Amino acid sequence: MSASEASPVGVASDATVCAGPRLATTLAAAEPGWVTEADVVVVGSGIAGLTAALELRSRVPRVLLVTKGELSSGSTVWAQGGIAAALAPSDSPAAHLEDTLVAGGGLCDRRAVEVLVTEGPARVRELVSRGTRFDTEVDGEMSLTREGGHHADRIAHAGGDATGAEISRALVAQLEAVRDDPGIEVIEQALVVDLLTSAGPVAPTTPDGERRAVCGVTLHVRGAGSRDGVGAVRARAVVLATGGVGQVYVASTNPPQATGDGIATALRAGADLGDLEFVQFHPTVLWLGSAARGQLTLISEAVRGEGAFLVDTDGHRFMPAVHPMAELAPRDVVAHAIVRQMAATGSDHVLLDARHLGADFLRRRFPTITERLLAQGFDITEEPVPVAPAQHYHSGGVITSLAGRTTLRGLYAVGEVACTGVHGANRLASNSLLEGLVFAHRAAADIAARMAAGELPLLPAAPRGGSVGLVMAASRSRIQRVTTAGSGVLRSAESLRTAAAKLAEVRTDANVPEQVPGDLSVQPQTAEWETSNVFQVASALTAAALARTESRGGHFRTDFPVPDAAWERRVVVRLDDDGIVQVV
Repeated sequence: MSASEASPVGVASDATVCAGPRLATTLAAAEPGWVTEADVVVVGSGIAGLTAALELRSRVPRVLLVTKGELSSGSTVWAQGGIAAALAPSDSPAAHLEDTLVAGGGLCDRRAVEVLVTEGPARVRELVSRGTRFDTEVDGEMSLTREGGHHADRIAHAGGDATGAEISRALVAQLEAVRDDPGIEVIEQALVVDLLTSAGPVAPTTPDGERRAVCGVTLHVRGAGSRDGVGAVRARAVVLATGGVGQVYVASTNPPQATGDGIATALRAGADLGDLEFVQFHPTVLWLGSAARGQLTLISEAVRGEGAFLVDTDGHRFMPAVHPMAELAPRDVVAHAIVRQMAATGSDHVLLDARHLGADFLRRRFPTITERLLAQGFDITEEPVPVAPAQHYHSGGVITSLAGRTTLRGLYAVGEVACTGVHGANRLASNSLLEGLVFAHRAAADIAARMAAGELPLLPAAPRGGSVGLVMAASRSRIQRVTTAGSGVLRSAESLRTAAAKLAEVRTDANVPEQVPGDLSVQPQTAEWETSNVFQVASALTAAALARTESRGGHFRTDFPVPDAAWERRVVVRLDDDGIVQVV
């Protein structure tokens, strides 16, 4: 692998640095009650984390996989639509590349997309060899369908609309089969609190510009057993595969675990973050009223791929006048069109009509969606279903190279937590599972090669500069409301500055009693650590969105409604040694 392939994507040398809020560089926590060692710690058990762990198991002596819930929890199990790859003879990686670049709004890293589309087909076939049962045609060939932004049928699916669940099942089964292997350990019900870092900068200075090295994690384990409470794991490398940031918003399709932990821990450790402002709001999420909170029911883009269409509350179909691909336009286009149509009709939702596809077809092709909607009181086979956009996917994250390396030596990021450059300003439908799969393979190979070359020694941890902080769990709903109002589907300087000001009012030292009678501190625990991560991600995201004075992909500014060629670059967010947010 060349140096250019290994180095994370940077920014223009003449980029302006803007100072933002001050954030804690370490979360308040008890001193570790136990310490262990591993060669590599993998954090997360979605498609990216499971793949990384399985690949590393055969390449390095000792791997530790840490997950917040059970192995089968996380965002992957909720992926309905499928996984995209040029598998059909009539399709090609070049065509997949072109569709991805178009959806990315001019900000995709072409090299990363080329890796994705050329290595993707082989990786999907490897999933089959690992036990994934994709849906097939009568001749045994893999069934392929189409989703928004794709000009070819290239979406492989399983169980109709349960692709993520099937992939997760197969990978978990592979891991369970080797769980007794002394070279791998799994810790479930564990939250990584912070990354351990060495004294910086890295010496000798590396060509990758790594400012310091990551040398392990601190984590809190819930439940009985020797691995309980707060502990520390010393490691040569850490792979973040923690998923997205859905719980930063009031309503999301993400599971409750998606509290932005990986992004926040990397930020506190000093890593560069990129494209934070590009948040994908899925156009068709079941609308249950303005009071709906938490994880909402997603109605897959594949439903529109099969021919369902959108109408407003007056029964008018509006997408054909918006985009040549109508309902199959890229997600940001559809989401923005829905918001505008809602405003024009004075409604808070539109309708997804699939009745013409037939009840038998809908039940067979989308059994999970049909059942979930029925549980909420809606029969998609008999009536149009109310939908509205909700947070779904985060295109930004921890900036990585094509090998998954971040700007901190020994720290890797794969999957939704990473910013590989594949998605640019807007993720193409069903590219997310593929990205996690492809780049997890690459990260595992790179870690093994660097360990063999002696480039990832086991280093001692050193205290970081900056402050220690904690946000009380009771503040989460307030943070979510502020972020949704200020950094939602439509944004402006006014909304973003208001959000930044309100976030600045959130108490970030909840572990320290105020000098007021009866005002007690809170004990550091999971709810507070997660809320602290939600707060830090919201603050960094808002700062990035305020800096980008244009509209592009998943970032729409009503005060700057068109793309600006001057912004065809990445906005980078990092903390300086004092914890001040730097936007470059």
